Order: sequence, then structure tokens, then C-alpha cells
Amino acid sequence: MPSAAPTPTEDELAAVIDANAGLEGPLLPILHALQENFGHIPQPAMQMIADRLNITKAELHGVISFYHDFRKAPAGRHVLKICRAEACQAMGGNALAEETLAKLGLDWHGTSINGAVTVEPVYCLGLCACGPAAMMDDRCVGRVDRSRMDALLAEAGA
Repeated sequence: MPSAAPTPTEDELAAVIDANAGLEGPLLPILHALQENFGHIPQPAMQMIADRLNITKAELHGVISFYHDFRKAPAGRHVLKICRAEACQAMGGNALAEETLAKLGLDWHGTSINGAVTVEPVYCLGLCACGPAAMMDDRCVGRVDRSRMDALLAEAGA
């Protein structure tokens, strides 16, 4: 799925940008709309956004890189977020994260070869008393150990 996503046309990108450009503070709505429509912020949209909003590509890049949920490439069918905050680290979150990434042969933000899962860091899921925590798509899971992580990955088809 990550590499199978078709590249949107310039007209498709322009339609999404134009539909949100008239809003007050339009940059974030444009970025959210692009990602919702295409699964990521397509590279060809960058110059179009900068031109439409009269900002530099550096300013645009700063906003996209600041917000961790914006992607430059489509994610897998499932997104696994592993908590990197201190409470989860204290409960073994670092080892869990390293083991999970090694098992999948990925770095952070990487997608499995079969397109099943993208692994991303997150900096608190609010499950501090139940660490280490993870989130598969929109479902939070606490007290994640090797067995529970294996079950999450199997459920995702990784």
C-alpha cells in the first residue's frame, strides 16, 4: 500500500488547496486535508502551497516537520505508535521499541515491506500508569510486553 498509492494530479492537489486557502489560518487545514485525501503530504503540493499562501518552502517544511502526524509518504495499512515518554521508558519501553523495530527490520517512521504497518514514536498516550504503552491505529494498549506486541503485529499482518 505505501508505494502503491497513485500520485495525485496537479488539479487534484489544487482543488484541495483552494478549498481551504480562504480559511483563517489556512496552512494547517490545507495540510490536514491533503493528508486526509492522499494519506500524506505529496511533494508536488509543497510549492503549490508556498505559492498560494505566499510563504517560503522553508516555513512550510518547518510546520510539517514540527507536527509528527504529517507524513511525506503514505503510511502502511496500520500505524503502530510506541510511547517514548519517560514513564514508559522507565517500564521498559526503550527495549520494547528497539526489539519491535529490529523484528520488523525498520527504523522509526518505516513501513514493513508488505505495507501492513508503519511504526512511529509518540511522546505520551496518557497511559503513564500502564506503561509501556502503544497505539495501533486508534486503539491504545497499556502494559505492552513482548507477547502483547507480537499479538498487535500479528493482528496487523506484519
